[in-house]
Amino acid sequence: MEQYDVLVIGGGVNGCGIARDAVGRGLKVALVEQGDLACETSSSSTKLFHGGLRYLEFYEFGLVKKALIEREVLLRNMPHIAWPMRFIIPHLSGMRPKLMLRAGLFIYDYIGGRKMLPPTKTVNLTKGPLGDPLDDAIKVGFEYSDCAVDDARLVVLNARDAADRGAKIMVRTRFTSATPKDGQWVASVKDMHSGKTKKVQARVLVNAGGPWVKSIIEDQLQSETPENIRLVRGSHIVVPKIYDHDRAYFFQIEDGRLVFTIPYENDFTLIGTTDADHEGDPADPQCSDEEAEYLCKVVSKNFKKDITTDDVVWRYAGVRPLHDTSEGDAKSASRDYEIKVRQIDGSALINIFGGKITTYRKLSEEVVAELAEFTNMIGKPWTHHAHLPGGDFALQQKDELIAQFRWDFPFLDEEQVRRMFKSYGTQATEMLRGITKAKEMGKNFGSGLTEIEVKWLMDKEWAQTAEDVVWRRSKLGLRLTKRQVTALNTWMKKATA
Repeated sequence: MEQYDVLVIGGGVNGCGIARDAVGRGLKVALVEQGDLACETSSSSTKLFHGGLRYLEFYEFGLVKKALIEREVLLRNMPHIAWPMRFIIPHLSGMRPKLMLRAGLFIYDYIGGRKMLPPTKTVNLTKGPLGDPLDDAIKVGFEYSDCAVDDARLVVLNARDAADRGAKIMVRTRFTSATPKDGQWVASVKDMHSGKTKKVQARVLVNAGGPWVKSIIEDQLQSETPENIRLVRGSHIVVPKIYDHDRAYFFQIEDGRLVFTIPYENDFTLIGTTDADHEGDPADPQCSDEEAEYLCKVVSKNFKKDITTDDVVWRYAGVRPLHDTSEGDAKSASRDYEIKVRQIDGSALINIFGGKITTYRKLSEEVVAELAEFTNMIGKPWTHHAHLPGGDFALQQKDELIAQFRWDFPFLDEEQVRRMFKSYGTQATEMLRGITKAKEMGKNFGSGLTEIEVKWLMDKEWAQTAEDVVWRRSKLGLRLTKRQVTALNTWMKKATA
């Protein structure tokens, strides 16, 4: 029977972050994920590292401060998959007074000790490129800083770093049960392909099951918990880009909701999110027609260009597992997290309730600190200054490194160069080491996705299907045809046969 110090349940951002931190402190770690890495909530975000400006309205100053501090830590550690972005808040009729909004932005600027990003400023939206796409009734706004991130790659790169340090990452492997025994756990995990079940032993179970955290306690562990999870669905749509500049817009809607329009993958605009309590299976959230229509109406009301659901090229929804305080509506529910440590018949169990993507590293650090009581952990916190794979450069070096990558591999087209560096950073050079001609990269499946890249994703990033590749390891699903995706899937099956 395989023996570990820690068995992490869940391959989302929290689970992979915990596995990475723990193995980096000398613990023997395994992680199980019933699907693909980041296949649920962690790949369905608004793709932002942000403090959560709106949470100031609900007096969650501690959460905002923690998230803003983390925002710059993460930007330093993964400059290939995260980048600064400026946001415009148009001042709309019916909103709070400008002075109140400006005061909130002042707090947002300074509560987290901002160092890398520029401060808020007032912008005239009656002229210039920032105001051109907006409805003529919008005259003034405020511009502030946050960061964009490739959420699914964030998860995969945490898993990569964990595996490189010795953790065992088991995807498409379901945690089915565990029994406490002599202060440890004997757990059963099931390979979802073969159907075979095996047992592993661990000193500590870490339940990072996200929307399934409570059901894991009640069903797989046959126990109880007083904690509750509130499932809140956030839906997004993607349309062909509705303006040409690189700023995002942040609209405060009369019904209290907040909607972003974010430049996305060069040629598109990402629009979201909604907040609605989710009923039913958290594995199958859908952006409903009503939600898509709502987002289209928000954009059409505030921009000169009207959009309809016919313009939508992709829609997605994710279920956020929020720690339930049973207060307020979905949009006002807290995004902070709770870490609960308990023992069942002498065996240690750590359950994670809630959380947001920006604070995943801090959450992981706090969870791993709790492991010291139950293991022989000797390492100290280390992830604050540790780059993720491919991110070993300073943000200000990014353009120079992209130019060098283009020089080293002149047979790549401009779009390939930027997409690959954005995904892999300095490891893009390692992927193509020894390649001197485009044909040496193998079959092109479309949009510059070649055999050599797909092999890398299969060998080093646990990709097993075309969906893993085109919707989580990349967003090439926005560009590839159904025929191309089918051809990719067929090739991947043959490659593993």
